[in-house]
Order: sequence, then structure tokens, then C-alpha cells
Amino acid sequence: MFDNLSNSLTSAIGTLRGRGKLSESNMREGLGEVRTALLEADVAYDVVEEFLDRVSADAIGAKVLDALDPAQQLIGVVHRELVNLMGPVDHEIPFRSGDTTILMLCGLQGSGKTTTCGKIARRLQEQGKGVMLVAADLQRPAAIEQLSVLGEQIGIPVHTPQDHSDPVAVCKAGVKKAKKDGIDVVILDTAGRLSIDEELMAELSRIDRTVSPDQVFLVVDAMTGQDAVSSAKAFNEALEIDGVIMTKLDGDARGGAALSVKSVTGVPIKFMGTGEGVDALEEFHPDRLAGRILGMGDVVSLVEEAQRKFDQDEMQRQEERLKSGEFTLEDFKKMMLQTRRLGPLGKVMGMIPGMGGMQETLAGADLEKDINRLFGIIDSMTPEERRNPSRIVDQTRRRRIAAGAGVQPQEVNDLVKQFDGMASMMKGMAGLGMKDRMREVQKMQSAMGDPSGRLGRPKGDTGKRLTAEQRRKLKKQREKEARRRKRGARG
Repeated sequence: MFDNLSNSLTSAIGTLRGRGKLSESNMREGLGEVRTALLEADVAYDVVEEFLDRVSADAIGAKVLDALDPAQQLIGVVHRELVNLMGPVDHEIPFRSGDTTILMLCGLQGSGKTTTCGKIARRLQEQGKGVMLVAADLQRPAAIEQLSVLGEQIGIPVHTPQDHSDPVAVCKAGVKKAKKDGIDVVILDTAGRLSIDEELMAELSRIDRTVSPDQVFLVVDAMTGQDAVSSAKAFNEALEIDGVIMTKLDGDARGGAALSVKSVTGVPIKFMGTGEGVDALEEFHPDRLAGRILGMGDVVSLVEEAQRKFDQDEMQRQEERLKSGEFTLEDFKKMMLQTRRLGPLGKVMGMIPGMGGMQETLAGADLEKDINRLFGIIDSMTPEERRNPSRIVDQTRRRRIAAGAGVQPQEVNDLVKQFDGMASMMKGMAGLGMKDRMREVQKMQSAMGDPSGRLGRPKGDTGKRLTAEQRRKLKKQREKEARRRKRGARG
């Protein structure tokens, strides 16, 4: 998410490190690189200029210039202004007491509007709300079928039109049925167009006047850059939308739309789509996104997602085993499988403070494949070997396990050697809070799959070896993290 922007911004600010006390001259030089990074990310020009004016007003001053770590102080200023640029945001949907709440979703074709209707419905369903979907997109015949399939998938009723010519009548009938059935929330999937035109806006305005929705959300595609911002501005002028839902932020979107839309339209982004699944919808938190962009991580979102997706009973069993001093390779595998529910390892690394930079360093490595290789080794062991590999696995057994897993014996040796240290770390995590535990588990997972280490790849040509440049970057990253930890220990 926003990898290019994140790398550019952290690189721009990073050029100011090691210069001792910063001057106004080199501070402006750094901000000039920040400006370039934002423009390359397709942030609106006026937004960039206003943003830099605010950053300059805060940064070009004695408080920052005389700071012990001015570059870190500048990161704080940029983070604060990014939050101001995208916020504030109120995620609460005001529900009617004793009546049906009406949500209207609009947007251009291809923005992901119909899928987002299903995601919102799923989210409200998990909150205990009774939900109904109304298929009022009569411009795209497949939209009705798509919404019906989504409704069936998540167990939510879908009102489909009897009259395929009048979307206003469809919405009116759908709302009437929802009220009659005692539904808490009805979601209207309205028509889209390939581009904004008067006919579309007139149709949406008629629906707005007829059913008086409580909230109107605009769905925009982050991949379209400034076109998304222009669409938001046009829709808001016609309908006075209450919030934006930005989709496809899990792709290679440059980020300009997310950073520009609030400033240009005055309408906040309330939710963001981060995948194709019905659960891939997150609240939009400007402070958390700003943290991700600046490589500061987002442990809060990581923990929230873990609490939703992890098997809580299994987590409790693991906690009890750790407290009793037990941790085996089978426990490790279960924990890693739980962690995988959060998404690809690269995405999760970007949410851990200090590890965002590792994504670029390890871009050429297949970390998921390396973790699977470790799972293969564990699966080739007997239950007794998994419980205590360091004492039981001799050379004969190691060769047998390697053959069963399709790896080299040295890889089995590496896993066995690291198990004791890993077990000690995990036992030390017993009683830690969820945030601290997530940090440790994710660091361990990336270390276990680290292709620069012995565990991450086999000898010979059976794995993907890092290039010299990648190894250099990785070494530099490790040294940087070590210095940071050392400074923290002194503080």
C-alpha cells in the first residue's frame, strides 16, 4: 500500500540524517524532495503546495533545528500534517432508533461499488444489524446478479427489481419492504456510468429526493488517481455526499487520491477496500495510514485484524502452554498459520514499526515460499521430533526429514539450531499484551523466512539467492535497527 510514496518520503527525509544540526537551507532541500515525492504520487498540485507551507511553518523553526534528532522531529511534523490533510474522520454511521436506516452508495462503473455494498452489509451484519441490499443498478445487467450472489454468500436478503426501467421505483419499493420486514439497515446499490454525465446525476438526485437516505457514500477507485478526486468533487456538488469509500488500496495505487480527496472536496474518506473478499474493508484512520506511509507501522490495525481473524480458543490454548513453559515446532506452525490470516507477509511487515523498509530490501525474495519450506520440514518430522527436535534429531533422522521435505539436510540443521532460541523467545512472550506479542511474532516470522539467513534458502540452486545489492541493503537495515534499539535502551 503506497510503497513508492513511502519509499520516496522516507528516503527524502533520510537524506537529512547525519548532518548534525540542520540549517534552514538543507531543511528546505529535504522538503523539496518531499514535494517531488508527493507530486510523483499524483497528489493534487494545490494540495502539495498548501501541505508544504504548513510543514515549513512548523519545521523551519528553532524547536526543530535545535532538536537532538532533527530528522526524526521532521518525520513527526510531516506525520502530523499528513493526518491533518486526510482527517478528521468520524466512522460512526448514525442509525435511526426504531426505524430503518437508509444508506445510498454511488460511483462510476468499475469503482467496486457493488462489491463494496456487500462489504458494508457484511460489516453491519457482524455488528448485529439486520441488513437488506437493494439492486438498483439497472445500467449494468450483471450488477443485479452480482449483488444477488454476494447476498447469498453472506446470508443477507437482496431486493431485486420487478420493473427494470425505473431505478427510483426500485429504491422506493426496496425501502418499503425493508421497513415492513423490520430491517435495521437497507443499502441501495445505485447505477454507475463510465463517466459523469447529467443523466446519471439527475437519476441519483431523484433517488435522493424520493427515499431521503440517511447517509450517501461515494465509492472511488484509488487506482484512477486525480480522476477519483474529480469524481468526488462532482458527486459532492450534486448530492452532498457524507463520506468516501476508497477501493483498491491494496494494489499499486500511488496514493495521490487518498491524500487529496479530503482537502479538495471537504468530504472525508470513511472506509477503504483492501482486497476482494467481503471482509476486506477497513475503517480509514488518517493517523495509522500516515504511520504506514512514513514507515512507522500500524500495530493498532494489525492487532484489530488479528482479534477478528484469529481463532481465540486456539490463542487461549497457546497462552496456557507458553505459561507452562511448553513451546514446540507444532505450536510454531500453528502460530504462523494464524498469522497468515492477516494477509501476505510483505503487507504485514509494512504494519510493524521499523520493518517497512525491509519490504523493498527483500523485494526479490519469495518469503511465503521460504515459510512453506519450513512447514515442509516440520511436517516431515514425527510428533516426538516436533516436540523436542534439538535432542532427538540426529544426522540419520535429519537426512530422512530432508528427503521427506524435498530440502537439503543443512536446512533441517538450521531449523534445529534456531529452535531453542525461538522457544525461549516465545516462552518469554507469555503474559505480553496483544500489541507486544504481535510485534514479536511478526519479527520472528520474517526472521524465519529471511532469505539472507541459512533458514530462508537451501544450498545450491534449489532456492532464490539474494543479489549482492540486496544483501548489502539487508545488512544496512539490520545495522540501522540495531543502532535504534541501542539508543532506545540508553533512553
